[in-house]
Amino acid sequence: MPRVPSPGPSERPRIATTAGLLVLAALAFLVGSRWQGNVLQAESQGEPRSVTPSSGLLPEERATVNLFRETQPSVVYITTLREQRVSYFGRRFDRVQDGTGSGFLWDDKGHVVTNYHVIRNAQAAEITLSDQTTWPASLVGSDPDMDLAVLRIEAPPEKLRPIPVGSSSDLQVGQSVLAIGNPFGLDYTLTTGVISALDREVQSIGGRELQGVIQTDAAINPGNSGGPLLDSSGRLIGVNTQIVSSGGAWAGIGFAIPVDTVNWVVPELVAHGRVNRPQLGVTLVEGSRVRPRVDGVVVLEVVRNSGADRAGLRGARQTRRGNVVLGDVITAIEGQRVRSVPDIRAVLEGQQPGDTVTVSLLRGEDETEAEVRLSAPR
Repeated sequence: MPRVPSPGPSERPRIATTAGLLVLAALAFLVGSRWQGNVLQAESQGEPRSVTPSSGLLPEERATVNLFRETQPSVVYITTLREQRVSYFGRRFDRVQDGTGSGFLWDDKGHVVTNYHVIRNAQAAEITLSDQTTWPASLVGSDPDMDLAVLRIEAPPEKLRPIPVGSSSDLQVGQSVLAIGNPFGLDYTLTTGVISALDREVQSIGGRELQGVIQTDAAINPGNSGGPLLDSSGRLIGVNTQIVSSGGAWAGIGFAIPVDTVNWVVPELVAHGRVNRPQLGVTLVEGSRVRPRVDGVVVLEVVRNSGADRAGLRGARQTRRGNVVLGDVITAIEGQRVRSVPDIRAVLEGQQPGDTVTVSLLRGEDETEAEVRLSAPR
């Protein structure tokens, strides 16, 4: 019998490697077959996980859910429109969406409250109610200084649920608040938080300082503007108006116009289309801009036949030699200290045309007072 030669030293590693690969392949086949069998068995016998019974909503959760359901019908979605030429050479125009915002029903006559900046520059607007019906809106009045506007829709009273109105005079830092709106065009979003601070001052779109503003950490994103800020009873306590953010999205600080302000501005807009703010009948400038260390507001000019004119207030005047004599310096109104024009506006905000106010004056070195009857804007 012929003898089979033994493998040489160079062939032994190759044979060992080949044998090892065969062993690994066999193991892989066996494991794969077993895995596939297990998968098939699981697919044939698998069932959904059983649902763990819920312990139910917490009392505060139920309250929030019920509040949202009760208030949602009072909140509306506002779409502003503008006309756009269909073709460059054509004369046909179509209305296209220009912006969105939120608002709420003020009464059963179809009046809707929102921010002025939501409808600013809009050529038309549409309002969508919670039942998804859409109605053309007309502008009743607006006040850029307070960033408030009133629209109106011709919807039947049964579709209109006015929002409950609360008070902002007794709010406290730390109490819970809820904001409802349409951020980023999403329908009826609810965010919650607390009142972070009170009596803040922010600048309105009209350039005026809004005083007594509510600061909250409830998320107020673009599209929430004009929506209601609610207390835990579901009452309106403010109108969401601004956020503090470098990128335009919520960053933990939002502001709302207090409802006590809304509750006197809106009736003015409904009745007159504007706010008839009382006037002293003077042209003013802050004292520090005229002369250093003048602590008050300087009267530059007195309007003829105005309340200030009849009360004897004096404006700045020029002598024959060309020297300018400083006018009266208003230091207080109704006992409230004033140091700037916004201070005077804030004091007069609570007055009406025809009211008489006590004005404290510094005339030269002498202190005096004058009773000024406020007049309506011309």
